[in-house]
Amino acid sequence: MKSVNVGLCGLGTVGSGTFNVMRRNLEDIARRAGKPVRITHVGARRDHPECDLSDVRVSRDIFDVARDPDVHILVELIGGEETAKALVLEAIAHGKHVVTANKAMIAKHGNEIFKAAEDKGVVVTYEAAVAGGIPIIKGIREGLVANDIKWLAGIINGTGNFILTEMRDKGRMFEDVLKEAQALGYAEADPTFDVEGIDAAHKLTILASIAFGIPLQFDKVYTEGITRITREDVQYAEELGYRIKHLGFSRKTPEGVELRVHPTLVPEKRLLANVNGVMNAVLVEGDAVGPTMYTGPGAGSEQTASSVIADIVDIAREIDNAGNVPHLGYSVETENLPVLPVSEIETSYYLRITVRDEVGQMAKIAQVLSDNGINIEAIIQKEPEDDADVVPLILLTHNVREKRMDNAIAQLEALDSVPRPVVRIRVEHLDD
Repeated sequence: MKSVNVGLCGLGTVGSGTFNVMRRNLEDIARRAGKPVRITHVGARRDHPECDLSDVRVSRDIFDVARDPDVHILVELIGGEETAKALVLEAIAHGKHVVTANKAMIAKHGNEIFKAAEDKGVVVTYEAAVAGGIPIIKGIREGLVANDIKWLAGIINGTGNFILTEMRDKGRMFEDVLKEAQALGYAEADPTFDVEGIDAAHKLTILASIAFGIPLQFDKVYTEGITRITREDVQYAEELGYRIKHLGFSRKTPEGVELRVHPTLVPEKRLLANVNGVMNAVLVEGDAVGPTMYTGPGAGSEQTASSVIADIVDIAREIDNAGNVPHLGYSVETENLPVLPVSEIETSYYLRITVRDEVGQMAKIAQVLSDNGINIEAIIQKEPEDDADVVPLILLTHNVREKRMDNAIAQLEALDSVPRPVVRIRVEHLDD
């Protein structure tokens, strides 16, 4: 049996995990692939103390790996966008298959990369780019191929889920939990991608393209972070029977596809509401199978390496006949299915309205909502705040189109009796 040679670029957290798991499970991997699979060339700026590189070729220039004629599969684990993209395109130009965990690169440049791979007759696989060790790409693209996917919702950033879990369980402030997440290594020194939803938007872009057969369109994802969520909002949601989760959500409608990442109230009895800490989970609704949920570690060295190596084995099994599964699961994309602007989505809402503690204010608010066709499902009026003559008014609404809610909030914030911005969190009931 011909050996399959792998070139590994990057020896960071995932790269070192991939190297060591490949070495440790070499015999099992060979039996599953039907042939020996080994790392023969490593490209990295520096060695990793936990990786024995004594019997592999090591290059400090990662592009040497892409040009190595003995390498069949290049594994890109360097991160970033532009250099990673250039490396992948170089590998493709040299006729190599590619495995990557780079969600930003795939979300923003995947259309170009996949076209180059198809023209060259090679494949690019990216299971590890979404939800770490959870095989969600294969689950949707291959396991659910018989289904018309209706919608999907995911907790696809562990940092945000950890923060919201700690705020709920321990009543902590956002800023306090974020500092701990950084100390534990869950969040970067600059946590923007995690807490503002950009990381989740990268992943949702990929999932929606696979689920609905649309091109990758990261620039059309509505993205909202969790930095404005207070422990009071978390507490009020609990009182109403909900938990706040930072969800990526995509639904196919007759008008187009919704692509949105934002804090979301989820009923506490739903499956996603009970995924806590740094865990990830994706819930997918298919017309034939119904709801299915995939949960597990969304990051980690060997956890993510598990998905990287699964892709390597997939390619190795059919190294001379790769490309049978389309990169995004569809041989023909649904080009005419537009992405809906967030103003056109329809959902229900949690509103926290700070009003002056005066007679008749509730009637004014109810009138504004009624004028905009918004019906109230539930209401909680809290006690006046200690340091001000205002009270928090908590509302749950029935379903309404977002642009109606935009108009209502603008009118509410224009009232003299509403001295602070209205807090809005969307609600999804997720019929799982």
